[in-house]
Amino acid sequence: MSDEVFMKEERNAEMYISPQRFNDVIRSNEIPVIILDCRSATDFYDSHVRGAMNVTIPASVIMLRRLANGKMSISSIIRGVENRERFNTLWKTHWIVLYDMNTELMRATGPCVISTLFRRLRRDGCQVVCLQGGFMAFQRRFPEWLESLPADQRDGDLSLDNLRIAPVVDNDGEELLDSGMAGEPTPNDPPFPVEILPYLFLGNAENSTDLEALRRHNITYILNVTPNLPNAFKDEEFGIRYMQIPVQDHWSQNLSPYFPNAIAFIDRARQNNQAILVHCVAGISRSVTITLAYLMQKLRMSLNDAFDFVRQRKGNIAPNFNFISQLMIFERQLNLGPSYCLCQASPCYCAFHFLPFTHSTPDSGVDVNLWS
Repeated sequence: MSDEVFMKEERNAEMYISPQRFNDVIRSNEIPVIILDCRSATDFYDSHVRGAMNVTIPASVIMLRRLANGKMSISSIIRGVENRERFNTLWKTHWIVLYDMNTELMRATGPCVISTLFRRLRRDGCQVVCLQGGFMAFQRRFPEWLESLPADQRDGDLSLDNLRIAPVVDNDGEELLDSGMAGEPTPNDPPFPVEILPYLFLGNAENSTDLEALRRHNITYILNVTPNLPNAFKDEEFGIRYMQIPVQDHWSQNLSPYFPNAIAFIDRARQNNQAILVHCVAGISRSVTITLAYLMQKLRMSLNDAFDFVRQRKGNIAPNFNFISQLMIFERQLNLGPSYCLCQASPCYCAFHFLPFTHSTPDSGVDVNLWS
């Protein structure tokens, strides 16, 4: 297929490329393309178009608005350092093909990731089209062009796959987000903010993009415990100070070297009479681990007491087993008492009973029911 034929697709009123033409393009390799998969990380890992890169951005009105207004770079929402570098090198010279599960872009009723990204890329001068019928249409016709990511190559951070994103409505009550973006509420997960102490709040990725709530609760410090989730309000105009801990929710990761700086950052907010939000993706594992470490050092709580203190306020917490092990060592370093179960109740629900006998992990709450 010639470049002229491909360009004709861009001039099409709906800005689509059909599955057949897309297959021709990637099979012939005559036209260089960048393929961006706008689905969840879980879907991407399970199966995606060969050579595609996954984008990671919360489907919130604020985050989409920042992307649309140029407050956030395109490369910052692409998963993986190598992929980000590749995009930065090629975006001016390559065609960009976007796809999600089955969206037909121009018929979408409200802003979503793929439509916002499409319009931003177009405004930046990119040559971009959307895959007609999305991944599902291409999968049915050309399964030979699909691949999955082996388990040992998955980064352990499942972005917003299990994060509840509540619908946002305008003044007329119209929903602004595609209803497909909203999931079922996480059991026992109270609404934002979850106040652990008068100045310390625990939350998830969506909470970190709620500017109105951040201001309402005087939150001007945010501790982001993820390697690749964007800091939504880092511009000086918002007056929010950030610290980011680039750790994934995986049994191989070590959070303990970050404890001293994280604890000092939280305490800085307290000393300045400001509040702080500690968040990861789902607000279940990494951010909870940092919060527990803070309570243990500053309030001299044992791990069991700190765990129970936080669980009373947020019932679905489940730090992965390796993080709990690191907290047990931290408890001994602080001379807070023995690191073994002291529960009298049966069944016991203390922190130590979240230690499994296998190298599995809740991975930001992928299967909360097994861990709470």
